[in-house]
Amino acid sequence: MFDPDKPLSTAAVPVPGRFVVVFDRPGPGASARFGARALQDEVPGMLEAQGFDLEGYFPRLGVAVVDAESGQLGELRARCSSEGLPMHIVPEMRYRILPAATGPEASAAPAFADTPSSTWGLAAVLAAESVYTGAGVRVAVLDTGFDAGHPDFAGRDVTTESFIDGEDSHDGHGHGTHCIGTSCGPRALDGARGYGVAPGASIYAGKVLGNDGSGTDSGILAGIDWALQHDCHIVSMSLGADVRQVHPPYVAAGRRALERGTLIIAAAGNNARRSAGEPGFVGAPANSPYIMAVGALDSQLAVADFSARTLPGRGGQVDIAGPGVGIYSSWPMPQRYNTISGTSMATPHAAGVAALLCEATGFRGRELWAELAQEAQRLERPSVDVAAGLVQSPPPAAPESPAPAVQEPAPEDESPESYYGHG
Repeated sequence: MFDPDKPLSTAAVPVPGRFVVVFDRPGPGASARFGARALQDEVPGMLEAQGFDLEGYFPRLGVAVVDAESGQLGELRARCSSEGLPMHIVPEMRYRILPAATGPEASAAPAFADTPSSTWGLAAVLAAESVYTGAGVRVAVLDTGFDAGHPDFAGRDVTTESFIDGEDSHDGHGHGTHCIGTSCGPRALDGARGYGVAPGASIYAGKVLGNDGSGTDSGILAGIDWALQHDCHIVSMSLGADVRQVHPPYVAAGRRALERGTLIIAAAGNNARRSAGEPGFVGAPANSPYIMAVGALDSQLAVADFSARTLPGRGGQVDIAGPGVGIYSSWPMPQRYNTISGTSMATPHAAGVAALLCEATGFRGRELWAELAQEAQRLERPSVDVAAGLVQSPPPAAPESPAPAVQEPAPEDESPESYYGHG
């Protein structure tokens, strides 16, 4: 088992010799040749003709990760320019789990507290008493994998996949199992503490970070593409790199996910030290304007000392907040449970609440984003720290008004070209 107490740097680190190619749709008035269908039909042929391996192309995102030299990339850029297809080329980056965070302990009595039967996070987001469970909703958690043999998940609908070379989908770290537990674990257990927001959701556990807690754009983008292939309603990512610049691959991935009816939710980051006057900043991939970034709160609903803040100017911003300090959840056997802190823990709370709202309203994609923000509990905290506020589970539906069926996304060619996001 990987040692979770060993600190990991979350600085942005390029992968030598590897690049991400992002194919954009032409703007208004440009040739209509390269629409959504072309990302699956024509772009692969173009890449193959230029000598690139198609294994690293993700057609649902319009993004490729390639091994290439500058000359080969220059030829690809020239061909795209001649054919009227906008594109960006950026270095592939390495990401890590956002390590367990620490900060000053609150001195006053908490507004919420763990009980023998439930966690304080479930109470804070109103999941403990919700009539909704996320039934019929597919939630993808892209992280360090999952302990599929964990006894608390016996009989659950779980699909696993590994995008890490040489490693299966088993969680040899712990972080992924913890995040899956918070988002989709059991809400109630006989003789034990429940900890899961959406216990009825179908779980898609994508291993995009290895047992050492790190991974690259290629694995993360492959995981997002996989989640879209399985028509997941929500994708939860508690990972990141401390880079202020918005990384183009996640602008494209987030936008195209919303167009397909999938909401991506990601951790804002743990790079703040507020007690020392350091507010931090939202890193990649959460700083994409089409990915919902989640900040962390403690049990008094105060902003966690480590939780990243929206900074003025260009860059990412916090969109919503969730419980992220002292969060009890599942952990790979034989330990079974663990209590850790971070925006990594706030993110699956938000993803679980999104699953409940999806079940209750039928909303997907951008409508689900708006519903999460609209229903959030407003907090007397700066908007740069908590934005819309604390995620809240839906109230019970009236007996005469059963929950609607979950909406299906519009066909891709009928999707609007852009959606609002943050940023």
